[in-house]
Amino acid sequence: MDFQIPLSFPVFGGNENSYTQEVINSGCLATKGKFLDRLEIALAEKLVPHQAIGLNSGTSALHLAMRLLGIGPGDEVVCQSFTFCASANPILYLGATPIFVDSEQYSWNICPELLEDAILSRMAKGVKPKAIVVVHLFGMPARMKEILDVSKKYEIPVLEDAAEAVGSSYMGTACGTLGQIGVFSFNGNKIITGGGGGALISQDSSVLRRAKHLSTQAREDVHYYLHKEIGHNYRMNNISAAIILAQLEQLDVFVAKRRAVNLRYRNLLKDIPGIEFQSDSEETASNFWLTAILIDNEKTGFSNEELMLGLRSRRIESRFLWKPLHTQPVFNSCRYYGRGVATGLFARGLCLPSSVNLTLEDQEVIVEIIQEKLTKTFT
Repeated sequence: MDFQIPLSFPVFGGNENSYTQEVINSGCLATKGKFLDRLEIALAEKLVPHQAIGLNSGTSALHLAMRLLGIGPGDEVVCQSFTFCASANPILYLGATPIFVDSEQYSWNICPELLEDAILSRMAKGVKPKAIVVVHLFGMPARMKEILDVSKKYEIPVLEDAAEAVGSSYMGTACGTLGQIGVFSFNGNKIITGGGGGALISQDSSVLRRAKHLSTQAREDVHYYLHKEIGHNYRMNNISAAIILAQLEQLDVFVAKRRAVNLRYRNLLKDIPGIEFQSDSEETASNFWLTAILIDNEKTGFSNEELMLGLRSRRIESRFLWKPLHTQPVFNSCRYYGRGVATGLFARGLCLPSSVNLTLEDQEVIVEIIQEKLTKTFT
């Protein structure tokens, strides 16, 4: 369907056209070029003292990060259940096994207490998890202090999936720089985009050098093609880098606008019973990539699916929250530690249109549809 109001639509109002034309004129469209270099420098300036390697997707970045952490056949990796499958699929690529952990109620991210329970349970069975995958869901930072305390206590590294959290911060520190390795995504619907692309983030220069080497098919630095190990075709191309760089130059504006969209939704919906929002706190500064709500159908009289269909009938896009990975058929043999929070969030949640260029008038139309649903239920 061609949506009149899409869920998350890119805005190109900066140097995208001029940078792209410069790349085309140069003929350097592949995985070398000045815009790829410039993008990595610009990311490093925002993430000091961390640096970034440009890759072709967030999933590639996750896969490469797991390989750099030494994850392999027979290993177990603790992973947030309430997330997109790309957070866990690379665990299987490497022959390891995901151990899924439930969310906590407020940020909707991995619960630190259950994380520790899962680690202790696995260690009691003689298996120490190789890594912890933490996701900042919809841009909302996880409870990183508590998570990093668990990581340090058991000496298990944190892989920080900040695919949805470019521009978010926790206690004043950029998401993506809090764990041992972080990743970003620049997919077409993210807060900044090149139509695709990702980045691997680390403070360790040796990790970054190895990531760059492996992302270019592990080609040795000689004048012919020499390969001593298996690599990947994961490097970002120069034309994507040019677009992402132009978007990165506007990141602060984009974050401010997405946060403003979220605040308007909160104000417009504050008097409607049965509507809740993902909780921000004094420690967190979410980019609010997507504004998501929970619907208590006993109070509203309608479900998340009924509202989604109502919006769809008016050519307005919305989306369910992620279906927890421990409930997905492809992961049905994996262990899960939880109390049903993530499944409850999925049953009640809906992501609302959140684009940078979403207008107040657009949001008022969306809220009118919610109010219509409410009125029809209780009249």
